[in-house]
Amino acid sequence: MNQSIAVSVTKIQQVTPMIKEFSFEALHQPLMPFSSGSHVVVQLPIADRIIRNAYSLLNDPYEQHQYQIAVRLQDNSRGGSKYLHENIQVGDQLQISAPLNLFSLHSQAQHHVFIAGGIGITPFLSHMKYLLHAGHSFELHYACRDGISNAYEDMLLQLFHDHVQIYSEKNQQRLDIQALLQKQLLSSHVYICGPDRLIQAVTGCASALGWSLKRVHWEAFTSPSAGAPFDAVLNKSQRKIHVPSDFSLLEALEQAGVEVPNLCRGGVCGQCVTAYSQGEVEHLDHYLSVQEQAAQLMPCVSRAKQGTCLHLDL
Repeated sequence: MNQSIAVSVTKIQQVTPMIKEFSFEALHQPLMPFSSGSHVVVQLPIADRIIRNAYSLLNDPYEQHQYQIAVRLQDNSRGGSKYLHENIQVGDQLQISAPLNLFSLHSQAQHHVFIAGGIGITPFLSHMKYLLHAGHSFELHYACRDGISNAYEDMLLQLFHDHVQIYSEKNQQRLDIQALLQKQLLSSHVYICGPDRLIQAVTGCASALGWSLKRVHWEAFTSPSAGAPFDAVLNKSQRKIHVPSDFSLLEALEQAGVEVPNLCRGGVCGQCVTAYSQGEVEHLDHYLSVQEQAAQLMPCVSRAKQGTCLHLDL
């Protein structure tokens, strides 16, 4: 876990019925500068543990005095998004990590093509604000559901005008990924943030069209899903750790005092990769290849299949 920062909640805005925006200011020290595409990990003190969730910073990186995040209330929330939506009030204090960027703009791109789904709009808000300052070329394609996930629709159209195309039931527009990618020049890079099905659709289409993987960038923080409880045996220390149904493996290890390096806690950065020797794994990460998953897992999001005990090289 990187450096922890104490912040106060200074503003809460209901963006849609399902999405709230939270503004943070530092309590004891100046906030660290951040680059567009960065995220912070927010510590949420739920009843029996601290949940640590990663959220993209959506504000202008030229703003030095605050961080802003937007949180969608998840239907299958383990408590994190529900806690933020139902318990956090203006004036409350939280601990967050320093900003980390796993979704930066590519320095060689001459044109940036952003494709967002729902709450996946958040990192692009920061990217586009930065690109306006820099005078660089970009376009946004935003697929959303009216009244549910269409966060910042009015602001996008007001601030970014001709750079933005919105796809929803209301305007009866559908995103044609193939047509969008086919018209791009070789100097364009594409960035995707949103549900897995959107990421798979865009990356698959780009591959079919012969795009270099170096021109395709995506981010998807997978919140750990609940599942069957299981045990994990730590081979090196000869300990057995029980993982309840609503704990991630990483959370259970941390509660038992086992420190595992981590940054994103969402299955994308690879910091927490852990070798295992026995057990069947539900691999829910976006980092390991199928070959690597035969001997490694990411405890921030992956867990044992029902009835399986995992043996970890810890």
